[in-house]
Amino acid sequence: MSDNPISLSRYLIEQERRHGHIPGSLRLLIEQVARACKRISRAVSKGASSGILGSAGSENVQGEVQKQLDVIANDVLLEANEWGGHLAAMASEELEQIYPVPHRYPRGEYLLLFDPLDGSSNIEVNVTIGTIFSVLHLADGVRDVGAEHFLQAGRDQVAAGYCTYGPQTTLVLTLGHGVAVFTLDSEQGSFVLTQEGLRIPESTREFSINMSNMRHWAPPVQRYVDECLQGRNGPRGKDFNMRWVGSMVADVHRILMRGGVFLYPWDRREPDRAGKLRLLYEANPMAMLVEQAGGMATAGTERILDIQPQNLHQRAAVMLGSREEVALLQRYHAEAQ
Repeated sequence: MSDNPISLSRYLIEQERRHGHIPGSLRLLIEQVARACKRISRAVSKGASSGILGSAGSENVQGEVQKQLDVIANDVLLEANEWGGHLAAMASEELEQIYPVPHRYPRGEYLLLFDPLDGSSNIEVNVTIGTIFSVLHLADGVRDVGAEHFLQAGRDQVAAGYCTYGPQTTLVLTLGHGVAVFTLDSEQGSFVLTQEGLRIPESTREFSINMSNMRHWAPPVQRYVDECLQGRNGPRGKDFNMRWVGSMVADVHRILMRGGVFLYPWDRREPDRAGKLRLLYEANPMAMLVEQAGGMATAGTERILDIQPQNLHQRAAVMLGSREEVALLQRYHAEAQ
């Protein structure tokens, strides 16, 4: 790190002032989200010593058992962002309905969506988890914000990012002009720029998938993974490594840093459901980051960012990462139609 590191605030101001990439209201919103992530990071780092591990004794709208930290992270993000005057409403993976900005606060022009604590099933075993977020613009002239205003295709996102809580706390961000990485300096208490213009290698020898579900996958995914497993003696002509953390932010962060492909495909266990991951809270922001870093993101035959959402908690198949691998997966799906 240099003797004069660039803080997140300085980076955003320069994006606004020098490049005209973002308006001031979006800059201030991103800074508020980052402050909320710092609070969540502190809560996560206390672990069992704070007595906040374990189940909250409730289920979210997805029917999943909530961890105490799920609830805490969700509340932190709501409270940190409701009063700033930059948002009209928020939507969370943990809430059934949208959360309009209370009338006592000024209303802004943006919509914030988030998965407050991705990978929370790994909390007790001290594996990297994180927060994923997405920012949309509210259409002009809207007075009463409803869920329908959040149903925008991923290509319309104005910003997306995630924060990982692991050995380091990192914030990975795109404003639609490339990907930047910030690391939390615990002594200064601020995020500082540690990498800019991030690019995913086009080719890779790593794939990330839950192999225990192999018998349930569609033929194109089975074909792809089987060819990877055949190694240098198979049709791919090279050996592959498999990596699987079970925390999307951790798996995607590794891919952004060194390449690879992440797969969470449709499977036969729930044939009427397009996939497992949530389109608005997970798939869209991660797809935007990956594409901004030179990679690809597909649901099979359709680009993730082109999917038109039908409801707040819609799910999608997700395959993203190094361009050559995702293009091959997309071709296998097209051939199987």
